[in-house]
Amino acid sequence: MRDRSNKLSRLFSPRSIAFAGGTIAEMAIRRAVEMGFQGEIWPIHPTRKTMGGFDCYRSVEDLPGVPDAAHVGVNRHATIEVVRSLSQAGAGGCVCYAAGFAEMGEQGGELEMQLIEAAADMPLIGPNTFGFLNFLDRCALWPYLFGCAPVERGAALISQSGNIAMNLTMNKRSVNFSHVIGTGNQSVLGAGDYIDALLDDDRVSAIGMYIEGIDDIRGFCLASARALEMGVPIVVMKVGKTEASARQSSTHTSSLTGSDTLHDALFKRLGVIRVNSLNRLLETLKVLDLAGPIRGSDVISLSCSGGEAAIMADLADRFHLEMSPFSDEQMDNLNAQFENYVTVSNPFDYNTSIWGDGAAQQRCFTSAMSGHHDAAFLIYDHPSVGAAEVADEVNEWKVALNAFIAAHRDTGMPAFVVCTVSELLPADIREHLVAHGVVPLQGFEDGLAAYAAAADYYAFREAQAGAVILPRIYSGSDANDDRRAVFLDEWESKKQLEKYGVAVPQGELTTADDAPAAAERVGYPVVLKAAGTDFLHKSDLGAVALRLHSAGEVTQAVHAMSDSIMTSSVGAGKVTIERFLVEKMVTGAVAELIIGINRDAQFGPALVIGAGGVLVELMADSVSLLLPTDRAAVAEAIDSLAISKMLAGFRGSPAGDIEAAIDAILNIAAFAEDHWDRLLELDVNPLMVLADGQGAVAADALICLSPQRAQDETREMNITA
Repeated sequence: MRDRSNKLSRLFSPRSIAFAGGTIAEMAIRRAVEMGFQGEIWPIHPTRKTMGGFDCYRSVEDLPGVPDAAHVGVNRHATIEVVRSLSQAGAGGCVCYAAGFAEMGEQGGELEMQLIEAAADMPLIGPNTFGFLNFLDRCALWPYLFGCAPVERGAALISQSGNIAMNLTMNKRSVNFSHVIGTGNQSVLGAGDYIDALLDDDRVSAIGMYIEGIDDIRGFCLASARALEMGVPIVVMKVGKTEASARQSSTHTSSLTGSDTLHDALFKRLGVIRVNSLNRLLETLKVLDLAGPIRGSDVISLSCSGGEAAIMADLADRFHLEMSPFSDEQMDNLNAQFENYVTVSNPFDYNTSIWGDGAAQQRCFTSAMSGHHDAAFLIYDHPSVGAAEVADEVNEWKVALNAFIAAHRDTGMPAFVVCTVSELLPADIREHLVAHGVVPLQGFEDGLAAYAAAADYYAFREAQAGAVILPRIYSGSDANDDRRAVFLDEWESKKQLEKYGVAVPQGELTTADDAPAAAERVGYPVVLKAAGTDFLHKSDLGAVALRLHSAGEVTQAVHAMSDSIMTSSVGAGKVTIERFLVEKMVTGAVAELIIGINRDAQFGPALVIGAGGVLVELMADSVSLLLPTDRAAVAEAIDSLAISKMLAGFRGSPAGDIEAAIDAILNIAAFAEDHWDRLLELDVNPLMVLADGQGAVAADALICLSPQRAQDETREMNITA
């Protein structure tokens, strides 16, 4: 992957560009000229003499040299031949504009394979893409209008949607991009290649992404880990959360959206910031680009409205920002500046008593910004009225703004101006703030969310010391056909997990006649269960009896269970219980968890931790982790569950043995890793967490393996039994 991304420097910063096609090529030439491209422009057209004011060449072979880059704007069939000629000529890379490839189904997929073959080892962006813009080096391979202006440094944007990328360049939020890359179908280059190439340019401060799916997850992981190590934040907006969205994404760029829950787990593992709107994508990139590393999440808020202060307090709590009180010295200083009717607190409503008084506002802001907090926010909405007769009144707003700028300069505290309504921070005000080192944020919620996300990123990076445990990603070639999956019954499943240190109840596998004697050996109270793969869902079949306290109760349960099974199996094939599982009943559980391993088509086996027992469907309280994982991640996952309150000791109840639960989960994860190539499914439900110091016990378990592994496991178990 790094080999491919290394080659992208020539494509992204070319000295010569070939433009193949008609109308689209001519539009792309116009954009390159408008961008201020200073290199050679070579149009390719079989019949035209000139295009966009430049002499045309009939083919790639007729060009005066080998182009560093090419924009191919011809139909999909002709695209393949042009790409082949460029590759054979040694071109630095190309953009393929044409659609009609893999996003169109099987026939289009065959054409895309031909395109990949034609490109050989030449970098290719697309197909089905507008192209890219390089605002650092004034280079455009892009046919349509775009906004933004050339910059010396900035955040980059990678987008699977060309139209969304185009619209984001026209933002009115003071976000100027270093690069904009439309990836299209990603037939040759994937997200990891683009991230790696951007990381090679130290003028890129952050990377934003609009993605529908990640086809090369391994490459994305490696590149994202490198970005974290380098301190270049990645911000992602990923769609495909719903079935309709996933289906639309597939037809758009042929991408696999994959499990949204596991993408969340992936982003969290890699320190990638995930946002849920384009506005937050822009605001977060702006914070990361203009503010630099965020010191922490303890902030102060300044406003001349109690209503704004109240909203700020609510939003700070929602986004897990701290608003600690001013120091005693600050309180004394601020109280001395105001009348008794002004309450000094954080958030601080400094009232209208000093409105329009620049000196008083600067004293107030400086005192408030001279403490221990990590950043200061001035809540500010600029008047949208601009008539000459109100100019003096409008200037009073600017007085507050300049006082805040001066306080930032004098104290050195990172400073942010946030407007409650996004359109009430016009371009001239934003430019004024940026020029003085103050970050303008547009929209109360989006602005606070952006700052909080950036603070979380830098805290994560510091905690990880720049390194992460990369997830193990499914290669797509190591699992058998799950249509012939083999289930291990509860007894067999528990024996396998017990080898990995998972505690299971004391029990015996026995016959109907010997069940009472087995119960005596195990010790009452006991649980009686039908054993075998016909009884994987025992509760639904009436194949489990709890709290049996005598041999008579066990005998009665055996007969009742056998009769119930015979009755329920009428019409569905005769089923009889040949073996029973008698186990010591686990009592005194503080809480019950479900621990599962699910195999995802893209990620492979993934760990699920949630509220178990009867609460599974009722609460839908779960979290997913990619493997491998560690103790800290499992502990954090448990703490994020609603059921964690019960584990902590709810309303005087004893606390659960959380450390034992973590041990059990890590042991289950170890089993999954050792059986990575054949494990299709695993469920422990419930994992009964006893009082602190008493352990955690897998009361029920089910393992599903692909056929060969299942045979191996069963044979090994029989030999050692």
